[in-house]
Amino acid sequence: MKVILLQDVKSLGKKGEIVNVNDGYARNFILPKKLGAEATGKNLNDLKLQKNNEKKVAQENLDAAKKLAAELAEGHVELSIRIGEGGRAFGSVSGKEIAAAVKEQMNLEVDRKKIQLKETIKSPGTHMAAVKLHPEVTAELKVVVKEEA
Repeated sequence: MKVILLQDVKSLGKKGEIVNVNDGYARNFILPKKLGAEATGKNLNDLKLQKNNEKKVAQENLDAAKKLAAELAEGHVELSIRIGEGGRAFGSVSGKEIAAAVKEQMNLEVDRKKIQLKETIKSPGTHMAAVKLHPEVTAELKVVVKEEA
């Protein structure tokens, strides 16, 4: 019997796959537990429509990430840090502070967990921070750190 998997099933397949299983296994395990549906014409058509919709949503998310990456690359954020004697900083600039500055200065929403710093920012100057917006899209954000008066 051909079955369309509605969820991942260990040692059988992933969600959305069409697999061939024994009739008893399908009737007694897969169908009652709602792990799959029988591969009828209607169900196959629904699966095709669902996959097309998922592709469309994924493409829209990718386009939105590319647009946001372009906006981040064009702009920059300014932060200030307290500097003590000998040019040593008190603390460092974190991803949370950068995300708050992006929201305040550029009016863009960026998750602090997606900001990746190569090394901690502990000195004044211009630094680059990578922002991973999508598995295929990473933006470079210019962070200008000034000395607090």
